[in-house]
Amino acid sequence: MKDVINVAFIGNPNCGKTTLFNAYTGAKLKVANWPGVTVEKKEGQFEFEGQKMKLVDLPGIYSLTSYTMEEKLSRQYVLGDDVDIIIDVVDASSLERNLYLALQFIELGKPVVLALNMMDIVEERGMEIDLHRLPEMLGIPVIPVSARKKTGLDILMHAVLHHVQSSKADPIEHHHAGGKHIHDHHAEYAMVYSDDIEDKIDILSSRLKEKYPDFANIRWLAIKTLEHDEEVLKEYPIDMSGVAENSLETELVNQKFSFIEEIIGEVLVNKDKKSQTTDKIDAVLTHPVWGVPAFLLIMAFVFFLTFTVGDFLKGYFEIALEWVSNGASELLLSLGVSDWIRSLVVDGIIAGVGGILTFLPNIFILFLALAFLEDSGYMSRVAYVMDSLMSKLGLSGRAFIPMLLGFGCSVPAVMASRALEDKSDRIRTILATPFMSCSARLPIYVLLSETFFPHNAMIAAYSMYVIGIVVAIAVAKFIKIGKGKKKTNTLLIELPEYKTPNAHTIFIYVWEKIKDYLTKAGTTIFIASIVLWVLLNFGPSGMTSYINESYAAYIGKFIAPALAPAGLGQWQLAVALISGIAAKEVVVSSLSVLYGIGNILSAEGMASLATALSATGFTAINAYSMMLFCLLYVPCIATVATIKRETNSLKYTWLSIGLHIATAWLVSTLFYQVASLIAGIL
Repeated sequence: MKDVINVAFIGNPNCGKTTLFNAYTGAKLKVANWPGVTVEKKEGQFEFEGQKMKLVDLPGIYSLTSYTMEEKLSRQYVLGDDVDIIIDVVDASSLERNLYLALQFIELGKPVVLALNMMDIVEERGMEIDLHRLPEMLGIPVIPVSARKKTGLDILMHAVLHHVQSSKADPIEHHHAGGKHIHDHHAEYAMVYSDDIEDKIDILSSRLKEKYPDFANIRWLAIKTLEHDEEVLKEYPIDMSGVAENSLETELVNQKFSFIEEIIGEVLVNKDKKSQTTDKIDAVLTHPVWGVPAFLLIMAFVFFLTFTVGDFLKGYFEIALEWVSNGASELLLSLGVSDWIRSLVVDGIIAGVGGILTFLPNIFILFLALAFLEDSGYMSRVAYVMDSLMSKLGLSGRAFIPMLLGFGCSVPAVMASRALEDKSDRIRTILATPFMSCSARLPIYVLLSETFFPHNAMIAAYSMYVIGIVVAIAVAKFIKIGKGKKKTNTLLIELPEYKTPNAHTIFIYVWEKIKDYLTKAGTTIFIASIVLWVLLNFGPSGMTSYINESYAAYIGKFIAPALAPAGLGQWQLAVALISGIAAKEVVVSSLSVLYGIGNILSAEGMASLATALSATGFTAINAYSMMLFCLLYVPCIATVATIKRETNSLKYTWLSIGLHIATAWLVSTLFYQVASLIAGIL
């Protein structure tokens, strides 16, 4: 036995692979119901029954045929000599989809253990899996586990230790109708193809064995040669005359799925009942006509909850903030602290950071709703519904997945573009994704919509999300990257059966998002509030009580003329927009500090903001124009840095910045000018 056994954790996206990996290693890795989240291999140490193991969490993939970055990384790793055994983590509730990858692993010839994850969900759905028949048909150990409940973990590792030491393959038993195949490969291989295909495999195997005698698994090499796999043909060229002048990949795939249907028919019980329920719901939610309106209605309901329930809870936060602000002011006065320090703490830090914290209920409701939709299995259907539209743009529906992630945060959304196989598609998606309205923009919408559209605040804010989708798709359509070759884009995504969202999974999702929000309030927004206070209270002549003589005023007045056509010509607005590049929430805290409003989200605070802005001619049209500008202009610094890292190009990074500024200016200016003209006529 080796000193350290290298174990590769791999499987389809959404199979719970990273959760299972975390259960062994204790690593705090990202866990989400999205393809492309684990985009690099992660390693962790583990010891079981005195044996040291190195566990490697590989990206979630659907196939070992190398198209996407994840597939290439995973294939290179499992083909290497470092891997001693593969744990193929399978979503037992979607067994049919997951078995395709399992058959590919088995054909590799390396030790494989199948971890049937989410068995608790299978039981909840009233289904059963024959755990005696399944390993008989696959010829590998099959161990039921539940990553979230941490059951079956020791049994799985026990099977790994036994299987990695065993040189003898598990017995395989097929029950094919029509007798024994002429090659009699069924006793040796789980996946046996038609006689014609097996003849070709035998011929190529002989040729490959003669030319590459040291290659460990000649059968796998022969199968990939029949598929005309680019990497295999390049690295292991062979004479294919008379055998496979054309690729047989489609036929090989179809025969694999035929075998999978045979397996499902023998091992899965009571599947049809749940499938019927899912099919009935999908008849509406994935309908080619009604699917998109259904998505928009669902998101509208999410925003209805965000504003109604969120605003109710927000009132208590506003009371708490006012109490903290007044208490801090009185405390500093009683301590005899100088006026400038008191102003920094109360008018700068508390007003800036506190103003953002009052939005926490709205953010919480939004994330809770998104987590519910994600864990129920609905969000993957949105990408499926959008596939037709995205195909017309020359992209796959898979490109809409990063865009959907953009509703939460643009940083992981941009990173998720790695799941796209074509470089030009990745660049286009990276450039388009930040136009989707991330959660950091929500505080801006809440403030401006409730201040200037008190009776239609939800509609005004919701429209930003719809416009963000439209603009992102339009950008993906009109930006040309590379030579623009027309190609077929096929979406391959798992559509799991609907399930009741798991409370623990939702808690983790929401807590991680809220923690990020609070961390940002305690770091980026805290620092930004102090910097802004300094810029507002100091000028070329030193500390000043006249805000018009401050550094902030000079900066704002320099930029304001460029924003005037969009109705944003006040220097205070220019300064607030600049500060938002650090983090979009800072726009709100900046407005609070700029206009000296302690609790900007209270009724009095919003009234004070409306009064101050209205005195400069700022109307509801200006407010909507500013919401548009905040939706579309430069993403936050963290997103810009991620774009640079993902594209590895300063050219595309600056293109992204310029594209966002130009789009924001054009859209907001067009809206403001047209809306003002219509308002003047009416």
